[in-house]
Amino acid sequence: MIGLPAWDLTRWLVEIAGWGGAVLILLAYLLLSAGRLTGQSLTYQVMNVVGAAGFVINGWWHGALPSAVLNVLWLMIGAIASLRIFGRRKRAA
Repeated sequence: MIGLPAWDLTRWLVEIAGWGGAVLILLAYLLLSAGRLTGQSLTYQVMNVVGAAGFVINGWWHGALPSAVLNVLWLMIGAIASLRIFGRRKRAA
């Protein structure tokens, strides 16, 4: 009988973080490309930040340091963009 691999909980969580991150980043790009979100959308930026965090966890766990570092930078760019969006909203209110 073929079943699920006998992984421990940590490995399952790492894989879920990685696949969840992939889905979020891909969905954010799809919505941006379809004109449903803009690059200045807080939703778009948060999807990228959370997705990149999932990739950082997964990449670090698997020893894929170039991927992990790239996604730390991706996360930082999204976080800075999010802070700027918050700042503009606050000034406009």
